[in-house]
Amino acid sequence: MANPTDLQDSPAGPVVSDPELLALHAVRLKGMVDDETAAAHYGLDPEVVGEALLDHEARGWVTRRAFAGTRGWALTDSGRAEGERRLAGELAAAGLGPFVRERYESFLADNARCLRACTDWQLRPDGAGRLAVNDHGDAEWDGRVLDELTALEGVIESLSDGLGARLLRFDRYGARFAGALARVRRGELSWVDRVREDSCHTVWMELHEDLLATLGIARGEEPEPRGE
Repeated sequence: MANPTDLQDSPAGPVVSDPELLALHAVRLKGMVDDETAAAHYGLDPEVVGEALLDHEARGWVTRRAFAGTRGWALTDSGRAEGERRLAGELAAAGLGPFVRERYESFLADNARCLRACTDWQLRPDGAGRLAVNDHGDAEWDGRVLDELTALEGVIESLSDGLGARLLRFDRYGARFAGALARVRRGELSWVDRVREDSCHTVWMELHEDLLATLGIARGEEPEPRGE
Protein backbone atom coordinates (compact mmCIF):
# COMPACT_ATOMS: atom_id res chain seq x y z
CA MET A 1 0.00 0.00 0.00
CA ALA A 2 1.09 3.59 -0.54
CA ASN A 3 3.16 5.26 2.17
CA PRO A 4 1.15 8.07 3.80
CA THR A 5 4.15 10.38 3.47
CA ASP A 6 3.76 10.17 -0.31
CA LEU A 7 0.43 11.98 -0.02
CA GLN A 8 2.03 15.30 0.79
CA ASP A 9 1.60 16.53 -2.80
CA SER A 10 -2.08 15.49 -2.89
CA PRO A 11 -3.68 16.64 0.40
CA ALA A 12 -7.08 15.26 -0.57
CA GLY A 13 -5.60 11.76 -0.81
CA PRO A 14 -5.26 9.52 -3.86
CA VAL A 15 -7.79 9.47 -6.70
CA VAL A 16 -10.17 6.53 -6.31
CA SER A 17 -11.33 5.33 -9.71
CA ASP A 18 -14.99 4.64 -10.42
CA PRO A 19 -15.93 0.92 -10.16
CA GLU A 20 -17.29 0.97 -13.72
CA LEU A 21 -13.93 2.15 -14.99
CA LEU A 22 -12.07 -0.38 -12.85
CA ALA A 23 -14.23 -3.21 -14.19
CA LEU A 24 -13.41 -2.21 -17.76
CA HIS A 25 -9.75 -1.66 -16.94
CA ALA A 26 -9.40 -5.04 -15.24
CA VAL A 27 -10.49 -6.72 -18.47
CA ARG A 28 -7.77 -4.89 -20.36
CA LEU A 29 -5.06 -5.79 -17.87
CA LYS A 30 -6.06 -9.44 -17.57
CA GLY A 31 -6.82 -10.06 -21.25
CA MET A 32 -9.70 -12.40 -20.48
CA VAL A 33 -11.35 -12.51 -17.07
CA ASP A 34 -14.50 -13.59 -15.23
CA ASP A 35 -16.55 -11.40 -12.90
CA GLU A 36 -14.96 -12.71 -9.71
CA THR A 37 -11.37 -12.26 -10.87
CA ALA A 38 -12.07 -8.77 -12.22
CA ALA A 39 -13.65 -7.82 -8.89
CA ALA A 40 -10.84 -9.34 -6.84
CA HIS A 41 -8.23 -7.43 -8.81
CA TYR A 42 -9.38 -4.19 -7.19
CA GLY A 43 -11.16 -5.54 -4.11
CA LEU A 44 -14.62 -4.72 -5.45
CA ASP A 45 -18.02 -6.34 -4.92
CA PRO A 46 -18.42 -9.08 -7.58
CA GLU A 47 -22.09 -8.18 -8.05
CA VAL A 48 -21.22 -4.55 -8.77
CA VAL A 49 -18.52 -5.59 -11.21
CA GLY A 50 -20.78 -8.16 -12.86
CA GLU A 51 -23.49 -5.57 -13.45
CA ALA A 52 -20.93 -3.10 -14.81
CA LEU A 53 -19.58 -5.66 -17.24
CA LEU A 54 -23.08 -6.48 -18.48
CA ASP A 55 -23.60 -2.77 -19.10
CA HIS A 56 -20.26 -2.61 -20.88
CA GLU A 57 -21.30 -5.59 -23.02
CA ALA A 58 -24.51 -3.79 -24.01
CA ARG A 59 -22.43 -0.81 -25.13
CA GLY A 60 -20.11 -3.05 -27.15
CA TRP A 61 -17.07 -2.48 -24.94
CA VAL A 62 -16.57 -6.09 -23.79
CA THR A 63 -17.58 -9.43 -25.20
CA ARG A 64 -17.64 -13.00 -23.92
CA ARG A 65 -14.96 -15.29 -25.31
CA ALA A 66 -13.67 -18.81 -24.81
CA PHE A 67 -10.10 -20.02 -25.25
CA ALA A 68 -8.45 -23.32 -24.32
CA GLY A 69 -11.30 -24.29 -22.00
CA THR A 70 -11.41 -20.88 -20.33
CA ARG A 71 -14.31 -18.46 -20.67
CA GLY A 72 -14.49 -14.82 -19.72
CA TRP A 73 -14.81 -11.21 -20.72
CA ALA A 74 -12.49 -9.71 -23.33
CA LEU A 75 -12.10 -6.11 -24.43
CA THR A 76 -13.30 -4.91 -27.84
CA ASP A 77 -11.59 -2.18 -29.84
CA SER A 78 -14.28 0.29 -28.82
CA GLY A 79 -13.89 -0.79 -25.20
CA ARG A 80 -10.17 -0.20 -25.38
CA ALA A 81 -10.77 3.29 -26.75
CA GLU A 82 -13.43 4.04 -24.11
CA GLY A 83 -11.16 2.87 -21.33
CA GLU A 84 -8.35 5.08 -22.51
CA ARG A 85 -10.75 8.03 -22.84
CA ARG A 86 -11.90 7.60 -19.24
CA LEU A 87 -8.38 7.10 -17.92
CA ALA A 88 -7.23 10.25 -19.74
CA GLY A 89 -10.12 12.20 -18.22
CA GLU A 90 -9.26 10.94 -14.76
CA LEU A 91 -5.60 11.86 -15.25
CA ALA A 92 -6.39 15.34 -16.59
CA ALA A 93 -8.87 16.11 -13.82
CA ALA A 94 -6.25 15.27 -11.20
CA GLY A 95 -3.48 17.14 -13.03
CA LEU A 96 -1.26 14.07 -12.82
CA GLY A 97 -0.20 13.66 -16.45
CA PRO A 98 3.41 14.88 -16.04
CA PHE A 99 3.86 12.89 -12.83
CA VAL A 100 2.68 9.61 -14.37
CA ARG A 101 4.70 10.23 -17.54
CA GLU A 102 7.85 10.67 -15.44
CA ARG A 103 7.18 7.44 -13.54
CA TYR A 104 6.50 5.62 -16.82
CA GLU A 105 9.86 6.74 -18.23
CA SER A 106 11.50 5.55 -15.02
CA PHE A 107 9.76 2.19 -15.46
CA LEU A 108 11.06 1.86 -19.03
CA ALA A 109 14.63 2.20 -17.81
CA ASP A 110 14.20 -1.08 -15.87
CA ASN A 111 11.80 -2.91 -18.16
CA ALA A 112 14.48 -4.75 -20.13
CA ARG A 113 16.07 -5.90 -16.85
CA CYS A 114 12.90 -7.68 -15.79
CA LEU A 115 12.35 -9.29 -19.18
CA ARG A 116 15.96 -10.48 -19.22
CA ALA A 117 15.71 -11.88 -15.69
CA CYS A 118 12.59 -13.85 -16.59
CA THR A 119 14.27 -15.19 -19.73
CA ASP A 120 17.34 -16.19 -17.73
CA TRP A 121 15.06 -18.04 -15.32
CA GLN A 122 13.73 -20.06 -18.25
CA LEU A 123 16.97 -20.59 -20.22
CA ARG A 124 20.69 -20.77 -19.48
CA PRO A 125 23.86 -21.63 -21.45
CA ASP A 126 24.48 -25.36 -21.73
CA GLY A 127 28.28 -25.10 -21.85
CA ALA A 128 28.41 -25.64 -25.62
CA GLY A 129 27.44 -22.13 -26.65
CA ARG A 130 23.74 -22.91 -26.82
CA LEU A 131 20.76 -22.09 -24.65
CA ALA A 132 18.94 -24.88 -22.88
CA VAL A 133 15.90 -25.06 -20.63
CA ASN A 134 16.92 -24.09 -17.13
CA ASP A 135 16.49 -27.14 -14.92
CA HIS A 136 17.40 -25.03 -11.86
CA GLY A 137 20.31 -27.31 -11.06
CA ASP A 138 22.81 -24.43 -11.16
CA ALA A 139 22.40 -22.61 -7.84
CA GLU A 140 24.85 -19.86 -8.83
CA TRP A 141 22.92 -19.04 -12.03
CA ASP A 142 19.56 -19.02 -10.26
CA GLY A 143 21.02 -16.99 -7.42
CA ARG A 144 22.09 -14.24 -9.81
CA VAL A 145 18.58 -14.14 -11.31
CA LEU A 146 17.02 -13.95 -7.85
CA ASP A 147 19.39 -11.13 -6.91
CA GLU A 148 18.19 -9.21 -9.96
CA LEU A 149 14.54 -9.88 -9.18
CA THR A 150 15.15 -8.73 -5.61
CA ALA A 151 16.56 -5.45 -6.93
CA LEU A 152 13.55 -5.10 -9.22
CA GLU A 153 11.27 -5.72 -6.23
CA GLY A 154 12.57 -2.44 -4.81
CA VAL A 155 12.01 -0.70 -8.15
CA ILE A 156 8.38 -1.78 -8.50
CA GLU A 157 7.65 -1.12 -4.83
CA SER A 158 8.87 2.46 -5.20
CA LEU A 159 6.86 2.98 -8.39
CA SER A 160 3.75 1.41 -6.90
CA ASP A 161 3.96 3.48 -3.73
CA GLY A 162 4.53 6.73 -5.58
CA LEU A 163 1.80 6.15 -8.14
CA GLY A 164 -0.63 4.63 -5.65
CA ALA A 165 -0.34 7.64 -3.38
CA ARG A 166 -1.96 9.65 -6.17
CA LEU A 167 -3.97 7.09 -8.16
CA LEU A 168 -5.10 4.37 -5.77
CA ARG A 169 -5.51 1.67 -8.43
CA PHE A 170 -1.69 1.50 -8.76
CA ASP A 171 -1.03 0.79 -5.10
CA ARG A 172 -0.81 -3.02 -5.04
CA TYR A 173 1.76 -3.78 -7.72
CA GLY A 174 4.67 -3.74 -5.28
CA ALA A 175 2.97 -6.06 -2.80
CA ARG A 176 1.90 -8.47 -5.55
CA PHE A 177 5.43 -8.68 -6.98
CA ALA A 178 6.87 -9.18 -3.49
CA GLY A 179 4.33 -11.92 -2.81
CA ALA A 180 5.31 -13.79 -5.96
CA LEU A 181 9.02 -13.48 -5.21
CA ALA A 182 8.48 -14.75 -1.68
CA ARG A 183 6.87 -17.89 -3.12
CA VAL A 184 9.87 -18.39 -5.41
CA ARG A 185 12.21 -18.15 -2.44
CA ARG A 186 10.10 -20.83 -0.70
CA GLY A 187 10.75 -23.16 -3.62
CA GLU A 188 7.71 -22.48 -5.82
CA LEU A 189 9.92 -21.77 -8.81
CA SER A 190 7.15 -21.25 -11.38
CA TRP A 191 6.08 -18.04 -9.64
CA VAL A 192 8.75 -16.13 -11.54
CA ASP A 193 6.99 -16.50 -14.88
CA ARG A 194 3.81 -18.56 -14.66
CA VAL A 195 0.89 -17.28 -16.71
CA ARG A 196 -2.61 -16.28 -15.58
CA GLU A 197 -1.34 -15.97 -12.01
CA ASP A 198 0.26 -13.14 -10.03
CA SER A 199 3.81 -14.17 -10.92
CA CYS A 200 6.67 -11.65 -11.02
CA HIS A 201 6.42 -11.49 -14.81
CA THR A 202 2.62 -11.11 -14.83
CA VAL A 203 2.65 -8.30 -12.26
CA TRP A 204 5.42 -6.43 -14.06
CA MET A 205 3.66 -6.74 -17.43
CA GLU A 206 0.35 -5.58 -15.96
CA LEU A 207 2.02 -2.47 -14.56
CA HIS A 208 3.49 -1.82 -18.01
CA GLU A 209 0.07 -2.17 -19.63
CA ASP A 210 -1.52 0.00 -16.93
CA LEU A 211 0.94 2.81 -17.63
CA LEU A 212 0.43 2.54 -21.39
CA ALA A 213 -3.35 2.64 -21.00
CA THR A 214 -3.24 5.54 -18.55
CA LEU A 215 -1.06 7.63 -20.86
CA GLY A 216 -2.74 6.50 -24.08
CA ILE A 217 0.49 5.13 -25.55
CA ALA A 218 0.33 2.31 -28.10
CA ARG A 219 2.88 -0.49 -28.04
CA GLY A 220 5.37 0.16 -30.81
CA GLU A 221 5.17 3.89 -30.17
CA GLU A 222 7.02 3.87 -26.86
CA PRO A 223 10.00 6.19 -26.38
CA GLU A 224 13.50 4.82 -25.99
CA PRO A 225 14.45 4.25 -22.33
CA ARG A 226 16.44 7.11 -20.87
CA GLY A 227 20.15 6.53 -20.78
CA GLU A 228 20.10 3.92 -23.57
